[in-house]
Amino acid sequence: MRFQVLLVEDHKILRDGIKAILDYSGEFLVMGETGSGAEAVQICKKQLPDIIVMDIGLPGLNGIEAAADILRHNSEVKIIMLSIYGDEDSVASAIRCGARGFVLKKASGSELLDALRTVVRGGAYLSPQISNCILQRMLGGELAAAPASALTGLSQRELQVLRLVADGNSSKDIAVMLNLGLNTVRSYRKTLMKKLHVNNVAGLTQVAVRSAKAHGSMDDYR
Repeated sequence: MRFQVLLVEDHKILRDGIKAILDYSGEFLVMGETGSGAEAVQICKKQLPDIIVMDIGLPGLNGIEAAADILRHNSEVKIIMLSIYGDEDSVASAIRCGARGFVLKKASGSELLDALRTVVRGGAYLSPQISNCILQRMLGGELAAAPASALTGLSQRELQVLRLVADGNSSKDIAVMLNLGLNTVRSYRKTLMKKLHVNNVAGLTQVAVRSAKAHGSMDDYR
C-alpha cells in the first residue's frame, strides 16, 4: 500500500524534486500537487490524502492558514510543513495549527522520507536542526509573549504598524490607513522583524498577536 500525498509548494522545481523522491521511495504516491493554499483546501474537500506536505510561505492563503482550514474539515489528515526558516514563531504556528511535522527545506531526501514515515505512523517530526527545547516549550504551551521591553523600544509609528499587522492587515492596507508609501510600510516591517528577532512576516504577525493578547493593548507602549 502506497500512502497518498498532496504536495503543496509554489516553486515547481522544488515540487518536482520532492515528487521524484516520494515516487522513487515506493512508499508514497503523489495524488495531487498545487502551488496554491486555496487550491489545496479545495482539493481536500473532494479527495482525502493521507499526508499533505505543504510550504508555509505560499502566496495568498499561506500554509498555516490553509492547514488550519483543511483540518477544520478533516481532522484525520496529517500535515508536514516545509519552510526555509526554523525560527520559534514559524514552528509554533505550524504546531498550533495542527501540523504533525516541520521540515526545513535544506533537509535531505532521506530526512523528508523519515518525516513522512514518522507522521504516517501517528508520530510527530521536527527537523533535528531545530532545537528540541523549543519543541518542548511549544508542546507545553510555554511560548512566551514578546516582552514589554521589546515594545518600549519601538517608535510610535512602528507600534501603529505592529498593531495593524496584529489585526491581519496587508502592507497595502496599512499604507492606505496610515497614508504612507507601500515601500515605506515594507521598510517598517523589516525594521520590526529585526527589532523583535523574527525572520519573516508570519513570525512578525505571531509576535504582534501574542503581544496584543498579553498586554491587552499596545497603546500603553506609545
